[in-house]
Amino acid sequence: MIKPFWRPRSLRTVSEQLPPARPHLRFTDDGRRVREVLSYSRRGSRFTPSQQESWDAHHERWVIPDPVVDEPGFDLPRWFGRDAPVVVEIGSGVGEATAALAAARPELDVLAFEVWRPGVAHTLGLLADAGAENVRLISIDAVWALEHLFGPDSVEELWTFFPDPWPKYRHHKRRLVSREFAALAASRLRTGGAWRLATDWAQYADAMQRVLDAEPGLSGSVTDRWPDRPLTRFERKGREAGRTITDLCYRAL
Repeated sequence: MIKPFWRPRSLRTVSEQLPPARPHLRFTDDGRRVREVLSYSRRGSRFTPSQQESWDAHHERWVIPDPVVDEPGFDLPRWFGRDAPVVVEIGSGVGEATAALAAARPELDVLAFEVWRPGVAHTLGLLADAGAENVRLISIDAVWALEHLFGPDSVEELWTFFPDPWPKYRHHKRRLVSREFAALAASRLRTGGAWRLATDWAQYADAMQRVLDAEPGLSGSVTDRWPDRPLTRFERKGREAGRTITDLCYRAL
C-alpha cells in the first residue's frame, strides 16, 4: 500500500505556503511573458525548525506580504506604525547586519529586502533577540520597489552588503550595481544620504567604483571598513578564503 505523501508544516517548502517573491511581471502586448534580468535567483526554501518557530512568532508583525504593494494607497509608514526616516537594505541575507545595525538606530525604520525566505525567517529570530522592532522585511524585487514605492529624496540611507557578484562575464548584466540602478538610487536618497556597500569580490568592487564614480548624482569612493557594520559569518568566510573585503560609501548630491 502506498502511503499518501505528507510533510509536517516545518518541512514544507515556502513555495507551498507563500506567494511568489516577485509579483510584478512584464508581458508583451499579446500577453507573452518577458524574461527579465534580475540581480538575484531563487534558492532553497525549506525552513529549519528554529526558522519555522521564528516565522510563526513574528512574521505577521514584521513581514510585509508581497501582494499589498499592489493595493491602492499602499502606505509604508503604516506598516511601521510611525513616520520615521527610512533606511533601505537590499539583500539582508540571514539578518546579522540588519539586526545589529537596526538595534543601534531605534530612531530609524529599516526596510530590508530579501527574497530567500529562510533568511527572512532567520532574521526574524535575530530581530527578536536584539529587540529591534524597527525593521520590516519584504520579498519583492528591490529595484522595482525603490522605483515605485519611494519618491525622490525619501531614503535616509541605502545598504548593499555583499550582493551577488555574478562573477561569470555573461552574468554581469545581472549585477545589482549598474548604471541604471545607480541613477535610481541617487534620485531616491536624500541629499547627503549615504549608500554603503561592501563586497568580498575584488573585480566587483572595481566595477562598483567605476559605475558609482560615473553617476553625477553621487560622490564618494572606496573607504575604510564601516566600523558599525558587524562582522558576519559570511564576511568571516570570505576573509578565511583569502578574499579582500572592500567597503564603499557614496553620498547623494
